Amino acid sequence: MRHERIKSDGTRESNRMAHIARTVTIWWGLRSIFSSLVVLLVGTIIFAAVYPTRNDEKLPLILTGRDRESLFSNPAGMAPSSVTLCDVFSGRWVFDNASRPLYKEGECKYMLSQLACGQFGRKDLKYQQWRWQPHGCDLPRFNATALLERLRNRRLMFVGDSLNRSQWVSLLCMVQSSIPKKRRSVENSGPLIVFNAHDYNATIEFYWAPLLVESNCDDPVNHPIDDRIVRVRDIGKHARYWSDVDILVFDSYLWWRQGPKIKVSWGSAASPDRKYEMVKMTRAYKIALNTWSDWIEVHRNRSKTQVFFMGLSPTHERAEDWGGIAGHNCYEETEPITKEGYRGSGSDRRMMQMLQKAIDKLRKRDLNVHVLNITQLSEYRKDAHSSIHKKQSRNLTSYQIANPFTYADCFHWCLPGLPDVWNELLYAYILHN
Repeated sequence: MRHERIKSDGTRESNRMAHIARTVTIWWGLRSIFSSLVVLLVGTIIFAAVYPTRNDEKLPLILTGRDRESLFSNPAGMAPSSVTLCDVFSGRWVFDNASRPLYKEGECKYMLSQLACGQFGRKDLKYQQWRWQPHGCDLPRFNATALLERLRNRRLMFVGDSLNRSQWVSLLCMVQSSIPKKRRSVENSGPLIVFNAHDYNATIEFYWAPLLVESNCDDPVNHPIDDRIVRVRDIGKHARYWSDVDILVFDSYLWWRQGPKIKVSWGSAASPDRKYEMVKMTRAYKIALNTWSDWIEVHRNRSKTQVFFMGLSPTHERAEDWGGIAGHNCYEETEPITKEGYRGSGSDRRMMQMLQKAIDKLRKRDLNVHVLNITQLSEYRKDAHSSIHKKQSRNLTSYQIANPFTYADCFHWCLPGLPDVWNELLYAYILHN
């Protein structure tokens, strides 16, 4: 009996030691895993510090709980987490002739002749029927009434050049069918054009300021193309129109790409001793952005005003960028570029970085400015430009008529078309906020 008891006790002791050994092994395993996670986390932090995220390329939209359910649908049907990241600027173009276009060119009262490609002879309409599909989520379906409700008793203003004006026109085309004809109107007062939705006491406005700061290009109709003079430190003449606006949407890019240098006026326009200097375009752009950001910091109503800055709109002037005929451009292009991550020569990376630095400076001072990074998604759309299908501001030469690619506009975009998607992204942000 005693021998059996000793044997039994020995078995229990052996089992106990084995259990302890397993526990120690598991504990060390967990500790090893934890240590690895700590190392990985520290490594990630160090990597992020050394190689910061390219904010000029991606701006995740953060949605929580009910907001995500109402704003974005999850294609996989997964339950929303408490915080879900969705980079709406990373995705692909999907042909969708069922839900596109969002309106018809001929039915939009506010269409401009520079944007009405169908009216000026474009026969292929496929460019109107592409939908932007972000990876991992869906953009909310545009609802004009929902937007107008968000704008009730508020002002939305686009500030910038002809690209921002085309986005303004696009938005008017997108909402007009939801407003009775007699309950909407447009007022034109020099650089400012105001669309009124009377039943909502809401306005959607456009202000012409192609360089953001003051210049001799500030007349929206008559402005010099070649002899441009900019006052990079002066913005007050324009900014007085913006001070009481609820939602501001800025853009300024193309007018800063007209040559290597620009004439800068140091001092106010009324100053008799003002001086002029030819300055590198990128340096002048940087100073202008700093002037703009300083105004935002001092004068923005933090409790009222939302500020957006449109990413740089690319051009498609070199067909060799996407494997086309050397010397040609967007002329006769009818399909988007499908290579993911494509970047052509029509986007200036230095200017993108300057814009991002100006935005980062404001964010460090607790002033949030949303960058709607439309650059990459627009890079794919070599097919969506106005090309030759627009009202020409000058008489064409016989050489141009014989060689249409020589006067093709690969800067601006047809409507309906790409600017509608820019507005869908703006709508998503307004709806969420």
